[in-house]
Amino acid sequence: MKNFADLSEREVLAVAIAAEEEDSRIYMSFAEDLAVRYPESAKVFEEMAEEERGHRHMLLELYERRFGKNLPPIRRDNVKGFLRRRPLWLTKNLSLDTIRKEAETMEYEAARFYIRAAEQSRDVDVRRLLGDLAEAEKGHESLAARLTDNISTDVREEEDKTRRRMFVLQYVQPGLAGLMDGSVSTLAPLFAAAFATHQNWPTFLVGMAASIGAGISMGFAEALSDDGSLTGRGSPWMRGFICGLMTTLGGVGHTLPYLVPDSWSNAFWIATAIASIVVFFELWVIAYVRARYMDTPFLQAAFQIVLGGAIVLAVGILIGGA
Repeated sequence: MKNFADLSEREVLAVAIAAEEEDSRIYMSFAEDLAVRYPESAKVFEEMAEEERGHRHMLLELYERRFGKNLPPIRRDNVKGFLRRRPLWLTKNLSLDTIRKEAETMEYEAARFYIRAAEQSRDVDVRRLLGDLAEAEKGHESLAARLTDNISTDVREEEDKTRRRMFVLQYVQPGLAGLMDGSVSTLAPLFAAAFATHQNWPTFLVGMAASIGAGISMGFAEALSDDGSLTGRGSPWMRGFICGLMTTLGGVGHTLPYLVPDSWSNAFWIATAIASIVVFFELWVIAYVRARYMDTPFLQAAFQIVLGGAIVLAVGILIGGA
């Protein structure tokens, strides 16, 4: 990789041309990704892509006048000091905030590049153009402000609804599915082991095994269910991680009370009482999340969850006590 200070003016212009071309394609990728979910914001990125194409055209005209039509094969990746970007534009269904932050970083980096390049240049025409482009980049309003201030209230409200819907699809749904599975499905093996042994440590081991096993199973099931390209549910592995983590936490919550030492007086009943209280709060949290994000009436959600949990709990106790 070459040091920035060692670049010739020809190489500086070649890097700038390649950078503007790449940024234009990235902004168009963002626009295509946002077109269905956030059409007004997508138009802003289309305008930015067109602006980058205009910059590239000015750079090419100057380069051809000074150095001819042959561009040296040098890009930003060949120069030390440039930020190595994550290829976010290859990922579909990114959140609007993530795209905004990435674009703001791109604009900031472009402005710094042109400032340094202009300071280094000795050719008057090259220095003038690079300085103008630096001012153009510096003069850009922050992307977040542009995507907010230029959009009507009705459109902003619609985009907020879309953002909430995407949040529910990508995070709440897999997390809720995991929490429900972990909190409810592990009740039967945990309490079966508890009432079969009346010992805390073996019960704790069974609960941890059931929780971790269910977390792994649910995580892979969610990750392999769909790739998110058609449903808009985001990265399958992120959904799988969230689902698996919440499944494990849902089971671990009412397993931890069985760490009460067996040497304590009435240790089994103390642990079981605490675990039962934890189960109660877990089920009510699930009911709240369903009511908050899934548009389910709270009392209806509570009745469904509590009834299901009570049935599974009773099954575990009956099997363990048999």
